[in-house]
Amino acid sequence: MKIKILMVCLGNICRSPLAEGILQSKLDPEKYLVKSCGTSNYHIGEKPDVRSIEVAKKYNIDISKQRAAQFKSSDFDTYDYIYPMDISNYNNIIKLAKNDIEKGKVKLILNELSNENLEVPDPYYGGEQGFENVYKMLDEACNSIAVKISE
Repeated sequence: MKIKILMVCLGNICRSPLAEGILQSKLDPEKYLVKSCGTSNYHIGEKPDVRSIEVAKKYNIDISKQRAAQFKSSDFDTYDYIYPMDISNYNNIIKLAKNDIEKGKVKLILNELSNENLEVPDPYYGGEQGFENVYKMLDEACNSIAVKISE
């Protein structure tokens, strides 16, 4: 049975698609399923932001076939780990949890590096460097996740 991991941001076009692609590149697809979604319905069915696609491509990761989806409460039944990018999305997910078991699946992604409740900034309104910075943060966090769940 595959271990299932869900990456979550607001619109599912910038941060979480990058996190999905990065973590997929580090794990055996026979053993792990990595997906992403957003807490909002703003971009359902859309491709990731072109800047996320470009920064991923720079590191030989193709996220261009991903399509935005919205988080739903049934995702708690599907996924073993749920990683929101920031506190606002964390809170939106936790509101949908029915019990402590579901809440226990949710952890801020950067808390895999330190328990300081740091957030992955949304690069949407920034320039290219914002996407590069987000890529590097997520790459480091995904390295930690890959090591942790492979043990």
